[in-house]
Amino acid sequence: MTGIDPIVLFGVVLALAMNFINGLNDAAHAIATVVATKVLSPVKAVFLTAICNMIGPFIFTTAVAMTIGTSVIHSSALTPRTIIIAMLVSTVLVLVATRAGIPISSSHALIGGLIGACVAAAGFAAVIYPAMDTVSQTIMYGIAGAVIGALVVGSIAKALDGDVRLSLLIGAICGAATAIPLLMILGVLTITGLFAIILFIFISPILGVVTAFLFDLLISHLFRYSRQDRMKRIFSPLQIVACLFQAAGHGANDGQHAVGIITALLLSAGILSTFDIPLWVILTSAIAIGLGTCFGGWKVVDKMAKKITKIRPYQGFCAATAGSATLSMVTTYGVPVSSTHVISGAIIGVGVTRGKNAVQWKVVREMMTAWVVTIPLAAICAFVGYLLFARVTLVPL
Repeated sequence: MTGIDPIVLFGVVLALAMNFINGLNDAAHAIATVVATKVLSPVKAVFLTAICNMIGPFIFTTAVAMTIGTSVIHSSALTPRTIIIAMLVSTVLVLVATRAGIPISSSHALIGGLIGACVAAAGFAAVIYPAMDTVSQTIMYGIAGAVIGALVVGSIAKALDGDVRLSLLIGAICGAATAIPLLMILGVLTITGLFAIILFIFISPILGVVTAFLFDLLISHLFRYSRQDRMKRIFSPLQIVACLFQAAGHGANDGQHAVGIITALLLSAGILSTFDIPLWVILTSAIAIGLGTCFGGWKVVDKMAKKITKIRPYQGFCAATAGSATLSMVTTYGVPVSSTHVISGAIIGVGVTRGKNAVQWKVVREMMTAWVVTIPLAAICAFVGYLLFARVTLVPL
C-alpha cells in the first residue's frame, strides 16, 4: 500500500469497514434457519458462517465485483469523491438498519449510493442504462411466463376446488419470476447491470419462496411416514451443511461489494490501468466480512429466525438449500442481489406450506418496504451528500 494517496487509502479502509458492517447485518441470513430450529447455538452458527463467508469469493466467481465496478456507472463518473460519498452513505444506512434490527440489502445501499453521488457529479448520463431491446424482450418473456404460470396453477386450483382467482394471481407472479432467470440460464436472455439488479429485487425473493415451497412439499411427501425425532436426526446435520453453503454464496455475492468498489477506486485514482482485481483486495474484503459476521447482528437474527414463521429442522434444510441454490445462480451471472431477500423468501416459502396464517405477514411487509426503498433512499442521501460536500469545500477527493 506504499505510495498510495491518503484519500485513496481512506477509501480502501472505508470499503473494508462497509464489508465489516455488511457481515454484521447479514449474519442473520445464513444462520436464521439453523438458529430458529436450535440445531446450532447462535455463537457456533455465527463462527462457522464467518469462515464460509470468507472462503465464498474463492469458491465462486468475482462476477459480482465486475458488475458493481463496471456495469452500473460509467467509469468517467467513478471518481474517488463519488465512490467515497457512496460508501459513506451505504455504510451509515446499513449500520442504522442493523441497530434497528431491519435486514436491508447492503448491495442495494451501495448501488443506490453510487447512483446518487455520480448523478450529482455528472448528471443522469453517468448511469449505464439497459438497451431497449433487452427491456422489451424481458417484458415479453415475463408476460409469457406469467400466462403459463397462471394457467398451470389455476388449473391445479380448479381441479382441487381451490381459490381459482387467487391461484391465477400467484401463478402469474411465480411464472414471470421463474421464466426470466430460467431463460438467462439457457442463454436465451441476457440481462446485466442496473436492470438486472432492479429486476432481481422482486425476482430473488419469489425464487426463494417458490423453490423452498416446492422442496418442502417434496421432502414432506417422501418422509410422510417418518417420526419427527427421526426427521430431526436426518435433517439437522444436512441443515448445517446447507446453511454453510449458503454462507459461502453470501460471501461470494455480498462479499464482492468491497472488492468491486476498491478496484474501481484504484482504477479511478490511476493506480490500476484496467479493471483487474488484485488478490489482496479479495483477501482483505473476505476477512472484513468474516469478522463482521463473527460479531453478529443479533436484532436482525432475532427477526429473521423467530418472527417470520416457526420452522422445523427439515424445513430449515429446505429453506437453506433453496437460498443457497438461488444465491449460487445469481452470483454466477454477476447479479448483486440481496441475500436478505433470498433467504427471507425461502423462510416464507416453507412457512406457507402450513397455510398462509403460519406466516407473520406484518413482519414480511415491513421487510419488503425496506427492500423497495433502499436504492432510492441511498441515492437521494448520496445525491444530497455530494452536493453538500461540493458546496462546503473546494478540495477534491
